[in-house]
Amino acid sequence: MFIDEVRIYVKAGDGGDGCNSLYRDIINRKGRPDGGFGGDGGDIVFEADPNIHTLLDFQFRQHFKGNSGTHGSSNHKKGRRGEDVRIKVPAGTLIKDAVKGLVLRDLVNNGDSVIIARGGKGGKGNSRGREAEPGAQGEEKTILLELKLMADVGIVGYPNAGKSTLISKISSARPKIANYPFTTKEPNLGVVRLYEDYSIVVADIPGLIEGAHKGKGLGHKFLRHIERTKILVHLVDISAIDGRDPYEDYIKLNEELKQYSKELAKKTQVIAPNKIDCPESKANLAAFKKRFGRRKLFPISAVAGDGIKELLNEICKRLKEASKDERV
Repeated sequence: MFIDEVRIYVKAGDGGDGCNSLYRDIINRKGRPDGGFGGDGGDIVFEADPNIHTLLDFQFRQHFKGNSGTHGSSNHKKGRRGEDVRIKVPAGTLIKDAVKGLVLRDLVNNGDSVIIARGGKGGKGNSRGREAEPGAQGEEKTILLELKLMADVGIVGYPNAGKSTLISKISSARPKIANYPFTTKEPNLGVVRLYEDYSIVVADIPGLIEGAHKGKGLGHKFLRHIERTKILVHLVDISAIDGRDPYEDYIKLNEELKQYSKELAKKTQVIAPNKIDCPESKANLAAFKKRFGRRKLFPISAVAGDGIKELLNEICKRLKEASKDERV
């Protein structure tokens, strides 16, 4: 099961109390203060881990509590600090304050970490001629975790355009494939080896529909997964056997991307008319090409494998260009 959004509660550890103690001996009958400080509470730390790929574990555990510091004791002994609680999440996890709606941190790379709730300070003991103090409470927050997939290429298109078939053809991913819309219920990742020493990660995004930018058809849930991709492959069903107009589908889907995010709409697109093996596709493809003038298209048949090599070569070329732009 692919879980990409959860709400959890976290509370850092409380600080230990300071000690109120007097040392007495034969010489010093009155006694002198010797109470130690309490230990600080442990923090709640989020860390991006390469071995974690979804937020599934948080479906079963939604409360995390840090370890409290121990109390101070006599003879100026300070209490032990509470251990931090380290919560592992996938790279690409966005951490938000669920109450205020503020983004606290975006853990993009493996190894990135952040303290989300700080432990309470330990209370002061009376060893310095003051009254002992109790430890402070640890911070507590309700957190929203949102996962955005980390992929080089995002495959987008209307339902039944052939996205799952394409990713199964070019990678080892094995998504569910059937001849009806909305077969894919969640994003799929596949690793494509272009050359012996060069491979890329491709994400198959479930079919988008009109109103996706408003959340229709789980649009928000799916659209955020292509925000981090470097380029998009726009798959268009050129057979039009269900009565749809391929060019209108292309325009409408781009409008959904634009309405959701202007940055997303600016991403480089490789346009791939699919299902060229169907008898109806020849005339439709000719009419589709006329709309684009000199812009190069990459007609394919994801089922038969026709045009796949040319498409992958173009993807490789566009990715290298995107990488150069990032370095500038």
